[in-house]
Amino acid sequence: MEHNDRSSQEVDGDSCGSSTSGSPEMDRNPSPPPEEDETEAGEEADAIGETVYSKHWLFSTLTRLIEMVTDQGNGPSDFSMELMDDLEEDLCKVWDMAMNKDVAVFLQEFKAPDILLGVIAKSRNPRLTEICVGILGNMACFHDTCVSLSQNSDLGAVLLLLLGDNDPPTLLETCRLLLTCMSQPDVAPLWLERIRQQPAVCGSLCFIMSSSTNVDLLVKVGELVDKLFDEDEEIMKSWVSTPPSESDPHKDTQQDIASSLLEAATQLRSESQEALEVYLHSLQLLTTVEEGMQALVSDAACGRALWTFVSKIVCEDFCQADDPPLILQEQKALLAPALALLSALHSSLQMDISAELIGSLIRILQFNAEYCQSRTAGSSESGESQKEEEKQVEDVQLKALVETTAEFLSVVIMELTKDLLSSVVKEGHLTEEGCVSAVGTLVPQHRTAVQHLVGLLSEVEPKLADIIKKDIPISSSVSS
Repeated sequence: MEHNDRSSQEVDGDSCGSSTSGSPEMDRNPSPPPEEDETEAGEEADAIGETVYSKHWLFSTLTRLIEMVTDQGNGPSDFSMELMDDLEEDLCKVWDMAMNKDVAVFLQEFKAPDILLGVIAKSRNPRLTEICVGILGNMACFHDTCVSLSQNSDLGAVLLLLLGDNDPPTLLETCRLLLTCMSQPDVAPLWLERIRQQPAVCGSLCFIMSSSTNVDLLVKVGELVDKLFDEDEEIMKSWVSTPPSESDPHKDTQQDIASSLLEAATQLRSESQEALEVYLHSLQLLTTVEEGMQALVSDAACGRALWTFVSKIVCEDFCQADDPPLILQEQKALLAPALALLSALHSSLQMDISAELIGSLIRILQFNAEYCQSRTAGSSESGESQKEEEKQVEDVQLKALVETTAEFLSVVIMELTKDLLSSVVKEGHLTEEGCVSAVGTLVPQHRTAVQHLVGLLSEVEPKLADIIKKDIPISSSVSS
């Protein structure tokens, strides 16, 4: 290792420097260093890189692991491999140590991945498998070791097979390792190609999403599926179009990818907003390709169930009337894919729009207008320099949410009837502030929808129609 080479040179230099140049005693051997220096040099040579971790201890631990697997691997095929407490504790230390770059590089140079791969292949102990995959996952956090691990085709094949395992902790570590590798641009194409060639991966992930109740596992599987869909449209298309493989052990009970995503999202609704966001984004990505839309809206597909689920989320869980406008900042990443999903499903399934959903769309635009006003006021008070700085920082996510909401609301407004608008008003979903904010957002690009809304309001709520006409120059904007 670099550090050990440097240490060796420093010791040699000190030895040579013990005799003064030109001294008559140069022809005799130099005096041995003090015993304390020898101990320090030995400890330094045993250290891994710049760490205090011992090479000897690591060698010993891996050797004990190999011996255990070899001895117990010779037993009957149904023999449950026993992992001794002391070895488990030491392997867990290695797992933690692998988060250090020097240790990860040393493990790679010591061929630890090959050792761990051999253990995984022979292991009949779920905890042992989990630890080995976890060590590899920590090693993959660093670019060079991630590249080296990814280039190991045997390791790649074994990890994809592990997705069919039935042990949640092992599945969690496997997904974490795959996601870590997929996040490295240098090797992501290699993993995408492997996954394209393994149709059973889809079945394994669908089975986890549709049957697991382990929140951490569902979160990580959702992140992996979302990453795959985001990186490779062809994988997404094939997964929604290909029936279960005959070799898939879950082929008789497996749900399709869209239904599996919905099942997991339903499970996570009350558990994790961040995870729910990932699943809604994956489902929204399906609507961006023809094959995905067909998988959602065809007969017996989950499109209608998905509409009902997402509508409840938007109407009941987020952006409520008693929330502060700032709530949009916290919920924008989830609301954007949710509304994009509803918009796509509505255009294909022609689902009925509830008064509550219309109220939520209006409220989002109202909250955005109030949030923007508060930011403008704050900028005026804090000075021009900060105001200029804020102008340069565009909130892309919030902008996307507002555009999606406005587009969807304009479509909904064009389908509004007098009776539905009356319900919206009577149930308190259309306040003066909300209506003015919504129309103010819609006017520039959705003139026809604004004109239709004002026309209906003139019959249902004339005072509100007059207020809008007074506050916003609608006639001039819709005349062209």
